[in-house]
Amino acid sequence: MNSRADEKDLVLSADERGVRILTLDSPHNRNALSLPLMTELRQALERAAADATVRAVLLTHTGNTFCSGADLSGRGGTPEDLVALLRALVELPKPVLGRVTGHVRGGGLGLLGACDISCAATPSSSFAFSEVRIGVAPAVISLPLLPRLEPRAATRYYLTGERFDAAEAARMGLVTQAADDVDAALTPVLDSLRRCSPQGLAAAKQLVTAEVLRAFDRDAGSLTELSARLFGSAEAREGMTAFLERRDPEWAQ
Repeated sequence: MNSRADEKDLVLSADERGVRILTLDSPHNRNALSLPLMTELRQALERAAADATVRAVLLTHTGNTFCSGADLSGRGGTPEDLVALLRALVELPKPVLGRVTGHVRGGGLGLLGACDISCAATPSSSFAFSEVRIGVAPAVISLPLLPRLEPRAATRYYLTGERFDAAEAARMGLVTQAADDVDAALTPVLDSLRRCSPQGLAAAKQLVTAEVLRAFDRDAGSLTELSARLFGSAEAREGMTAFLERRDPEWAQ
């Protein structure tokens, strides 16, 4: 539960036949990765890991945005906080599924990259590596993403910040599946997971996440340094200010 008595929980939790449903519920800032939201999500994952009745975790959202990325209002955490959250998703000894029916930007793509299975709705979902538009780069989120993305697609969208749809997200490996009805698409997956042994699921997840965790071990330090340096730069300050003021940054042509 949220310890801040004057504020509501930012991550809602519910159980449905062995599936722990975690819902990002901060629609006022489009589920941005504030430090309070990241902290609550990590705590919710810890509880799910410790609960023997939980077979899988389903990560979803309220509102029309799954996650807008970094909180640029001053309440965001450090790059190390984001690394810890992404690693918690990857290391959770239970499958994590992502359910997307809205927009995903920046760090929200890292959450999807850390999920084991994910489904995005067509046509209501859209995606963009928007970091380059504000003077930074998708550094920390590369840890779970680059081992899983199709290289040419990653190059294009990292460099351009272009928006793409759910079908393209599935083609490039960002999500597992694009579907008109995400709940109908995820139902047989969840039913299959309910039939699997906890020990078997944990061992199978270790196999499929081994390469991702090697990326964390190898690159987390250098990528957190890069992220901190970029976010602290004058160019990033101009980019974030322009974003908040809804204007083009000074370098736009």
